[in-house]
Amino acid sequence: MIDMDADAFERLVLDELDALPDEMVDGLDNVVFVVEDRPEDGSLDLFGLYDGWALTERDRYGMGELPDRIIVYREPHLHACDDENALREEVHTTLVHEIAHFYGLDDERLHQLGWA
Repeated sequence: MIDMDADAFERLVLDELDALPDEMVDGLDNVVFVVEDRPEDGSLDLFGLYDGWALTERDRYGMGELPDRIIVYREPHLHACDDENALREEVHTTLVHEIAHFYGLDDERLHQLGWA
């Protein structure tokens, strides 16, 4: 387990987000990234969550909608990782996984691709 305060973790998430390929993030529309300590249920099993309408479902998406959210949970990441390199890798995987949900990929497809 790693000890890292919320500000340092948020900077790490931003660094990993900046390191993602432009093709992956340029298409994100009306999406915000949020860092929270834990999921609502308090578990340490969930690393991230996509909260919104996938691009493939945006036909039901209206003007003036609140932004979709990609939430990265700090404490589950810190609990699962032994060092900063492992933490960066896990945050990277979480970001790719949740961004993939925006593009309409489900967990089954992400498993097939090795991102779940």
